[in-house]
This record gives sequence, structure tokens and C-alpha cells, in this order.
Amino acid sequence: MNNFQLEQLLNSELKPQLIKDYCPNGLQVEGSNEIKKIVTGVTASQALIDAAIEENADALLVHHGYFWKGEAEPIIGMKGKRIRSLIQNDINLFAYHLPLDIHPTLGNNAELARLFSISNVEGLEATPQSIAMKGELIETLSGEEFAQRIQQVLNREPLHIKPTQDKLIKTVAWCSGGGQDYIELAAQQGMDAFISGEISERTTYIARELGIHYFAAGHHATERYGVKALGEWLEKEHGFDVKFIDIDNPV
Repeated sequence: MNNFQLEQLLNSELKPQLIKDYCPNGLQVEGSNEIKKIVTGVTASQALIDAAIEENADALLVHHGYFWKGEAEPIIGMKGKRIRSLIQNDINLFAYHLPLDIHPTLGNNAELARLFSISNVEGLEATPQSIAMKGELIETLSGEEFAQRIQQVLNREPLHIKPTQDKLIKTVAWCSGGGQDYIELAAQQGMDAFISGEISERTTYIARELGIHYFAAGHHATERYGVKALGEWLEKEHGFDVKFIDIDNPV
């Protein structure tokens, strides 16, 4: 498939035009015209680019690409080396940020709901493009039991902040990556727990004082699964040769 045809296919599925984002979504760096082999991963780091070169990939499809709002514009240093590596090896870079977080079946949040066995899933925000989600666990768990489930699923021990008055968990809200500031909205809606990737200093006090469990499960760990699912969809439905490569990141 032609690289611009692949971009059209991805845009048709992920609908980036419906959400305001912090970076351009779609084809960010142009490479070879014809795409057969795709490597997927979370972030377009040098290590992932090197792995794509080793795989003789025609395209790299990621959640975290380049050209973020507020970043330095000159293509020098680390960014220059990354982009030079892509261009010199004719590798296309496709990146989808928030559209890949919120996709109802292939997105990071949808995948977390599946992995954590969360049912009755709906948006936490009153908008069709809600970035944070909410739902119910199939069974009621203690905070310790749910922390163990997160660790088993993500292979990473979460940081668990307990509310001042400990309670069982049935209702859960979540947002992959750096969505910790949705915790107040989750508490307002009576959620027992909130999960995200990162934690800020203030989040500890919010969780304790608003009576909600908070689990910081890792930015990278909570965002592995959307791009992996998207790659599997491209392979199954459209015949591409796709390989997911996970570059370890403890954050």
C-alpha cells in the first residue's frame, strides 16, 4: 500500500480531525512510497528506530511521535539524529496521540478496560470524545487486590495512594499516560478508584482528601496496548506484516 493511502486508512479509523491534540497526527516523516513491513511501538525513540532499521521496516507506527506544541523547532541534536535515521533508511513515521487513547475498540483506554476486566464502560467527560473513561469491575476488590491485578496485567508494580478512609473498589475511572488530573472529576462522580500512568505531588493529597484510591501504573505501561492493537488490526484486516517492539521504559 502507498504511504499516503495508509495514512488515509489510519485517519479513517482513528478520526484525528475530531479531537484537538498537542501534535500533528498522521504521517510525520515521509519515507518510501510502498509499505509492506510495519514496526509498532509506544515512542519513536532512537532505540525503536534502530530496531525498525534492523527489521527492514518501511514504516514506524507509534503513539508518541514528534513536533509537540512548545518543543524547540530546530531539527538538531537528538531530534535531528532520529529524523536523519528515518530519512536515510526510507522509513515513514506515523504517529497518533489522543486519537489512539480514545478509540473505542483499539485505543489505550479500551485495551485497559479489557485487560482489567472492566464492564459498563463509558466516558468520564460529558463529550463523545472523552479522554478519560469509567466503568465497573466484575467483582469488588480491596485496594491491595486491585493493585495486584494491575501488577499482573502490566508487569509493573503501581504506586497506590489510599484514601484516608480505606474502602473497597467496584467503580473505576482511568486515563492512560499522563491523565492524573482527571482524578477530581472521577471523585466528583463517586468513583472508588482512578488509574493513570503518572502521579503529581498534588495527586496524593487529592486522593486522600476526596476519598478515592489512586493507582499510578506507569505512562509507558498504560500506553503499550493501543498501538499494539492497531498494528494487529492492520495485519489481520489489511494484510500488512507488522511487528510490535516494546522498548523498556520504567516511567
